[in-house]
Amino acid sequence: MGTVIRMALKRKHDIVVFGATSFVGQILCKYLVDRHGTDGETVTWAIAGRNAQKLDAVADSTGADVPQIVADAHDAHAIAALCASTKLVISTVGPYALYGSKLVAAIAEAGNDYCDLTGEPQWMQRMIDRYHERAVETGARIVHACGFDSVPSDLGVWYTQQAAIERFGAPCTTISMGVKAMKGGASGGTVASMMNMMEEMSADPGLRKVLGNPYALGAKGDRGGKEQPNVTMPVHDDGLGSWLAPFVMAGTNTRVVFRTHSLLDHVWGDDFTYGEAMMMGDGITGRAKALGLSGGLGGFIGAASVRPMRTVLGRFLPEPGEGPSLDAQKAGFFDIRFHGTTASGDTIITKVTGDRDPGYGSTSKMLGEAAVTLLDSDTQGGFWTPATALGAPYIDALVEYAGITFEVL
Repeated sequence: MGTVIRMALKRKHDIVVFGATSFVGQILCKYLVDRHGTDGETVTWAIAGRNAQKLDAVADSTGADVPQIVADAHDAHAIAALCASTKLVISTVGPYALYGSKLVAAIAEAGNDYCDLTGEPQWMQRMIDRYHERAVETGARIVHACGFDSVPSDLGVWYTQQAAIERFGAPCTTISMGVKAMKGGASGGTVASMMNMMEEMSADPGLRKVLGNPYALGAKGDRGGKEQPNVTMPVHDDGLGSWLAPFVMAGTNTRVVFRTHSLLDHVWGDDFTYGEAMMMGDGITGRAKALGLSGGLGGFIGAASVRPMRTVLGRFLPEPGEGPSLDAQKAGFFDIRFHGTTASGDTIITKVTGDRDPGYGSTSKMLGEAAVTLLDSDTQGGFWTPATALGAPYIDALVEYAGITFEVL
């Protein structure tokens, strides 16, 4: 299929925030108010959700004095009308596997731009397989995973590779990512997405094979390759200088990174390897911490995979719409390290940091900047990743406006 020349959409709004009444949606609205105002001079935007009274409350609490659109995620006609009103839709309506599919279908058909913060690889694969070709035809530009899932990972790897090429004249064939430090609260929306994924696996055992494949989000015909690192028990990483423990988001982030590699035609080499883990420190203490986290996480996932236990866990976990307080968001942060090695043995270490709670304070800023960057991008239609759709301009925006840093150590 030939390249489709993308035509500028003439729509009433530049951006519609769909799911503005959700926990992260409200944080995003406040960020857009502070960043772009409500007068439409830089960006014209609106808020959308299924409840008019709740939209009024969001407008009052965030200062989002912008147009409001009432639309339900399951109402195909309302979703089509929403798409017809805007150039780009930001969706915070999750779990996306339950509430996001009709919107993505409408986006692909209407030729809109789209960003979300999903961390559900099984749903992303379904959307790519169903609608990628139509998005290419209409010019729709769809970018999943524009939050803590998976911007720091995807952009961090891309940044590390660009730095390695500049310094050594060659990309890294191996990169290990370690979360050195992180502070943030849990959200009911994240919990709901995780529990829904467990429900899907219970109903469809074959889904385990999809979720277990690091190449699951690659382009069609490019969903296999060499075995990839997968930290499930404590292991020492000499390059990062730390004992490692499992990182709960690695299963999503690594898939997005390998989609980037696939879309870039394996520019980092057919044998490129990448893995993610939590850095627990060196020595005996680091090993003990790694053992503790590995056991605790394994126990939680084991319990969550059994339906009766999911019901019990649900009584103690945050409900959708709940999340960390504003003070907790401001006190949060993340510090992530990437250790890369080239084929000739040269090594490089980079760092990506954020100045807010990773899942909410920082995520809202990542999502907002992704949307504005995509509007100004000349990327063609299709399903992209943050790195392949947005690249260097996105990093520049994150550094200038969003409290994110990228640094070669």
